Amino acid sequence: MTRPSFRPLLTALAAGSILAGCVSGPDFERPDAPSATAYRSPSDPAGTPAPGPVAQTGQGPAVRWWTAFGSADLDALVARAIANNYSLAASNATLRASIEEVNAAAGKRLPQVDANARIERQQPNLAAFGFESDTGNPEFNLYSVGGGVSYDLDLFGGKKRAVEQAAAKAEAQRRQTEAAHLSIAGRVVNQVLTIAAIRDRIDTADALLKEDQRNVDLTEKRRKAGEGTLVEVLNAQSQYEADRGEIPQLGQELAEARHLLAILIGVTPAELGPTEFNLADFTLPGDVPVTLPSELVHKRPDILQAEAELHAATAAIGVATARLYPDITLGATVTQGSPKLGDVFSSAFRGFDIFAGLTAPIFHGGTLNAEKRAAISAAEAAQAQYQQTVLEAFGQVADLLQALDSDARSVANQRESIDVAERSLHLSRRSFEVGNSGVLQILESERLYQRARSAMVDAQARQYLNVARLYVATAGGWTGPAVEAAAK
Repeated sequence: MTRPSFRPLLTALAAGSILAGCVSGPDFERPDAPSATAYRSPSDPAGTPAPGPVAQTGQGPAVRWWTAFGSADLDALVARAIANNYSLAASNATLRASIEEVNAAAGKRLPQVDANARIERQQPNLAAFGFESDTGNPEFNLYSVGGGVSYDLDLFGGKKRAVEQAAAKAEAQRRQTEAAHLSIAGRVVNQVLTIAAIRDRIDTADALLKEDQRNVDLTEKRRKAGEGTLVEVLNAQSQYEADRGEIPQLGQELAEARHLLAILIGVTPAELGPTEFNLADFTLPGDVPVTLPSELVHKRPDILQAEAELHAATAAIGVATARLYPDITLGATVTQGSPKLGDVFSSAFRGFDIFAGLTAPIFHGGTLNAEKRAAISAAEAAQAQYQQTVLEAFGQVADLLQALDSDARSVANQRESIDVAERSLHLSRRSFEVGNSGVLQILESERLYQRARSAMVDAQARQYLNVARLYVATAGGWTGPAVEAAAK
């Protein structure tokens, strides 16, 4: 009996092992950090400094950055949103799926082993093979078991690049999930502060309405005493009705803000409890930690997502390049087959096959080269998108740093405006009471005072919201328990 020769197979295996170290396509290189040492230009407008939050450049915000506002109720709402928001649940599930796709791609680089078993009832056609039988074609059972193993040598690293590409896509999804968590936390803080600002506006409008009613009572009293006219009374009543007409719209804005907050924390609007917030309930941080410009590209989730997408696009070039070259697959099969079940595992009924297969592209109508060129263009697009993401991030931080200064000056100016308007209103009332002026002067002073108080609420709300946005803009690297659990 001639023994099988394994020399050709061993030769192919040795050659494949040498070539297996080749990896097609360019290796990914992480983009350099921007050389900028500051977010704002010295040419940006600067005004007189005013008391307010100050940016402290360094490591950036802490993990639970929203606690800087000093509200346990706010902290609880953010925690509920992170635990229950359905958009985050979808993002976490997508992250888990992308991780399994990496495992699936990695599994294709390992030997593939399969087993099989079969039972058949056969009647071969002997005449078709030139045999004659007086008894006709026989019938018999055939029992067989076997297995096989195959291994793709991945000569030019196509599968290795595919694993790299899948891992980069999973990294991009992880960064997107981080960004989603950071965004939801920021939106909850934004909504809570918005609710507080609307409630402050409603309080201001209610206080003004009381002053309007006081004017109505005062003019009516003067008219009855013969010192005033019906026109003055009607003017006062007209101002009262006009100011009262604005309150329902504020109530609508408050309801809409509450409904959005309910959606963010994963409940229906009917299930949302009280949100009795006012801006005075929150602490305005004195120092706002801001990430260094050189570190922002390594911390912001959207920038890291763009970087991972660039990595995936670079690996895709290697996948497309490897398809242009030959590939070798090694394998073996063994089969045990017998017409009797008891003889299935007998060595007399054993057969095997050991093989090495070579596949090489010859003509595909230019498809493979076109796919490579497309992958290169896609990588160039990813590079440009990364640069754009970095620029937009730096622009956002620069805008919010500028807002810190302008908001502080605006609040200081509005505070002075309220003091002046309040004194003017007080003097106007005294003048009207002694008969030195008419009701129109009081109404005009009230409008100025109302405008000053409303502007003050708007300025304070804008200041709180911009501080929260600055935290979000530089609070990169935050994952939170939900993302960590999703990655496991």
